Amino acid sequence: MCEYVYIRSSVSGFNAKQILLLNYDLEVYGLANIKSAKKRVITSQVRAERNKAVKSRVKTYIKKVEAAVAVAIAEIEKAASKGIFHKNAAARKVSHITKAVNAMA
Repeated sequence: MCEYVYIRSSVSGFNAKQILLLNYDLEVYGLANIKSAKKRVITSQVRAERNKAVKSRVKTYIKKVEAAVAVAIAEIEKAASKGIFHKNAAARKVSHITKAVNAMA
């Protein structure tokens, strides 16, 4: 049994028209005919979608930071091997980068 729920009033700070424009799935399955329960299902769907997007974005940024750090360390070591940086200076730079990354975590 499937019924489609369209709320006319605001839902968690969002207008129902805005929710429909954002292509949220507003299906409610086998729910009691209580207006607040229907609203609750819709708000939880909206929040779940938003949380999912935020988590995905955070994972992407973490991957980018890890990749950038790996590239930076590789470039510093490459410069040290060619004599552009002294080996101790290169080690110090690598240490500063890893210390900064570890401090973020």
